[in-house]
Amino acid sequence: MSKKILVVGGVAGGASAAARLRRLDENAQIIIFEKDEYISFANCGLPYYIGETIKERQRLLVQTPESMHDRFNIDVRVNSEITDVDVNKKIVKVKNKTGKAYEENYDYLLLSPGAKAIRPKIKGINSNKIFTLRNIPDTDNIKSSIDKKGVSSAVVIGAGYVGVEMAENLKERGLQVTLVDAAPHILAPFDSDMAVMAEKELVENGINLILNDGVKSFKDSDDSIEITLNSNAKITADLAILSIGVTPNTGFIKNSGIKLGTKGHILVDGKMKTNVENIYAVGDAVEVVDLVNGQNTAVPLAGPANKQGRIAADNIAELNSTYKGTQGTAIIKVFGLTAASTGNNERTLKGLNIPYKVIYIHPASHASYYPAALPLSIKLIFNESGKILGAQAIGYDGVDKRIDVIAATMRLGGSVSDLTELELCYAPPFSSAKDPVNMAGFAAENVLSGKVDVITPMEFLDYNRENTTLLDVRSEIEFNNGHLEGAVNIPVDNLRERLEELDKNKEIIAYCQVGLRGYIAARILSQHGYRVKNITGGYKSLSLLNFTPEIHDTQTLKSEIALDKLNYDKTLDACGLCCPGPLMQVKASMDDLAEGQILKVTASDPGFYEDINAWCRRTCNELIDLNKDKSNITALIKKKQNNKDGIKNPVKNISSMGDNKTLVVFSGDLDKAIASFIIANGAVSMGKKVTMFFTFWGLNILRKNEKVPVKKSFMDSLFGFIMPRGSKKLKLSKMNMMGIGTKMIRRVMKDKNITSLEELIKSALDNGIQIVACQMSMDVMGLKKEELMDGIKIGGVGYYLGEAEDSNVNLFI
Repeated sequence: MSKKILVVGGVAGGASAAARLRRLDENAQIIIFEKDEYISFANCGLPYYIGETIKERQRLLVQTPESMHDRFNIDVRVNSEITDVDVNKKIVKVKNKTGKAYEENYDYLLLSPGAKAIRPKIKGINSNKIFTLRNIPDTDNIKSSIDKKGVSSAVVIGAGYVGVEMAENLKERGLQVTLVDAAPHILAPFDSDMAVMAEKELVENGINLILNDGVKSFKDSDDSIEITLNSNAKITADLAILSIGVTPNTGFIKNSGIKLGTKGHILVDGKMKTNVENIYAVGDAVEVVDLVNGQNTAVPLAGPANKQGRIAADNIAELNSTYKGTQGTAIIKVFGLTAASTGNNERTLKGLNIPYKVIYIHPASHASYYPAALPLSIKLIFNESGKILGAQAIGYDGVDKRIDVIAATMRLGGSVSDLTELELCYAPPFSSAKDPVNMAGFAAENVLSGKVDVITPMEFLDYNRENTTLLDVRSEIEFNNGHLEGAVNIPVDNLRERLEELDKNKEIIAYCQVGLRGYIAARILSQHGYRVKNITGGYKSLSLLNFTPEIHDTQTLKSEIALDKLNYDKTLDACGLCCPGPLMQVKASMDDLAEGQILKVTASDPGFYEDINAWCRRTCNELIDLNKDKSNITALIKKKQNNKDGIKNPVKNISSMGDNKTLVVFSGDLDKAIASFIIANGAVSMGKKVTMFFTFWGLNILRKNEKVPVKKSFMDSLFGFIMPRGSKKLKLSKMNMMGIGTKMIRRVMKDKNITSLEELIKSALDNGIQIVACQMSMDVMGLKKEELMDGIKIGGVGYYLGEAEDSNVNLFI
């Protein structure tokens, strides 16, 4: 007797299951019910059709009801919604497009209802200018809207995979795009230290990125929509895309007896079977087991959904297949950049109290001597026994195959030692003799075997450095172009003959650019009796943590002499070189030029974008043009004087002094704080670069108003309790009158429509004023970075003096 199998949902998991069932059983009666009009369409291609990378709409339709019937003899019923399931009678209730209801019995029921976009109860959420993207009709609505004449701007709310893809594709269509997320960083599967690279790519391609700020309300008007954020900032655009997550489409089975998880997902076992006999479930609507940590989770990805559909079909056909869990392997294109991950990130492991270790490497995508070798960043997470817990990679080439190799190794139960032994294909255009995956394994193995003690960039920021020596083992040119405050520079090649300069009674924290030279230095030092830690990932990983989203306007770098880009005297191709290679090549080339001559340099190291800017400032050479085209960065540099010593002895004169403004804010008085921010905002409105350096009592202005739970010593906690917490607790320097004067001045300012201190601070941050908190003062006063407002940089006297050198006004308040 043939089986009658009903499949609820005809996209990824449902369509795969139905096709597999037919291949296994020619006699079964198979019916697919799809609530919408389309089945088996390419969900992941929808943003790229909107962005017109995919030109033809028809290419999104992998299968149609007609093609499924012709090839697989499957009865596909679109516009048919399942409204109820009676598990006792083995009947489903169906409502078709006309509203007519009927019943259909089954022998087996396979549920693949998917998920729907979350639309929270926010004021104004029902505007017709707010869209979500889950299916073909959603795609048609968005595309027809942006095709209209006069539509030039969009806000994307939610910076997950779909949100980032939509932001990119809308930008490619020529729209001004703002991407907003309530989280501190984009792309939740990535840890913060990796996500910042994708954030930089978004910003450098013109995306206005707003993080740590959710949506409070929407307000519709005739031709635009106004979005008010939790910070009270307002954004106006022609349309908004809501992409803040999905929720399972399981409302129709809530009363059926089929067990659901706490968030409404269907609970299944390893056979994809529910608690009810002959009912299976797959896809975005189910809870699965996390392959790494063994906990139940929900992972709405197309790959797992298709595999689950196949396994459910096998078990209905009595083939006894098992789904062993989801590891969440995923990848995304961010303009020219690629980001991929697999397994658990640090945030997940910390939440489950699972011990782990981390290493970072920054190799080239293929042999560095072969043209177009591009930098690649890999983060590997593993435990004490060598089990791989997760990996993340970001770069411009070769990211996908490295994460795929690591994901396959994890799936097969391999360890970090197995990564060292993998024999991967090699030729100079494709890889290196030691593939980056091998190198990640080597680095992890060195940690586990005790050959090196590493510290991550995040750990370093919180590390007690009271009895330590910070050792920079890079070259002098790299050190002078930017280094960690307080570091001693001894290049690794000179380390053996300069060991006596280091104190054996102090722990040494060594770092280089990407970690390799730091490891070599650590091996030298440890074998000479020094206690040493190496910062894994080096200066490159650390410097990324200082990134704050702001639009890079390269036009401001251009002067009249650069209008003809072909007007240069020498060219330098530094593509394929990793830092410090490009800078060293630039210095050598500039030494050969006469004053006034121009060098055109092209590099592929993403860090070169900031490095060349800093190098030119420090050497008094003029950066007259800087452009980024995907992975290639091109700079035009004019030699300003015959400076043979390069950055070792930069010559500066009064005429070269910048027009920047610097303020040192020492006071924590309300009136002086207001004056400081009025001056700063006034200066920035005149087009000046402004840096505000807050030290001692001035730090109280930057404190968050609410209490932040951080670990402190008794004395630090007492200090923090005594001092005012945030701008709202500040007192007047005169006539405070036990707080009455403070309230009076705030009331007068409000009545006379004078901007409050809090609004002035927000304007300063919004307008790009550099607000810097003095690290030394924070240490003295027991303040932690977490207690300060978002957007505040941490720096030292060196940072302040560097900014002051480029300023013609320096105020002490």
